Amino acid sequence: MSFKVVIPARYASTRLPGKPLLDIAGRPMIEWVIAASLQSRAEEVLVATDDVRIAERVGERAVMTQPSHQSGTDRIAEVARQRGWSDETIVVNVQGDEPQLPSALIDQVASLLKSHPDADIATLCTPICSLQEFLEPNVVKVVTAQNGLALYFSRAPIPFDRDGAPDGVASQSQFQGAHRHLGLYAYRVAALRKLSTLEPSELERIEKLEQLRALQAGMKIVVAVASEPPPAGVDTPEDLARVRAALTAL
Repeated sequence: MSFKVVIPARYASTRLPGKPLLDIAGRPMIEWVIAASLQSRAEEVLVATDDVRIAERVGERAVMTQPSHQSGTDRIAEVARQRGWSDETIVVNVQGDEPQLPSALIDQVASLLKSHPDADIATLCTPICSLQEFLEPNVVKVVTAQNGLALYFSRAPIPFDRDGAPDGVASQSQFQGAHRHLGLYAYRVAALRKLSTLEPSELERIEKLEQLRALQAGMKIVVAVASEPPPAGVDTPEDLARVRAALTAL
């Protein structure tokens, strides 16, 4: 199976400025992400950035992109255009703040898209294991059809058990069968091209979830349960401390 990995990396971050270059056990975070990606079966691993400091650090893997992009998806679409990749080329979007991402999941999401020629995008999920996780708005939930295609993504607790919440959302007591969406995607380049031309959709604006732009445009997203649960990424100083402790101990 042939596929590419592109890691979008921007320097600006509200909570962790310069996040891709933050030190973790003697290496910048972006190098840990690259190393994880190189453990996958990808034929090429690139970093899409608009910042010269990141580009200088990653060297020949860097692809300079426009600073005006609103999302990592748009940045990856520019890489595909620059490199002249065909519409059928599969590209995996690996987030630049996941230094502990298991390489097996990169292979899994690429293979998932390859095995579903009718799908535009593939992504992964994990079972939700607690009521707190189910009710947390920062945990994105996904529900799928029997054929594995995504029906909807939401920050709300879905599927919502009406009988399990007699007094409204806060009284919900059931979460069995719910799944948490992981922000790991594989795209066909044709889908990337289409997404990069679409304006943000109404549902995307409401939920602040970019994948709803694809769904609302009628694109097909296939979803599978991750073969192993990935550690959380780095969004806060607390996350950074946790990852530093874990990777220093290796």
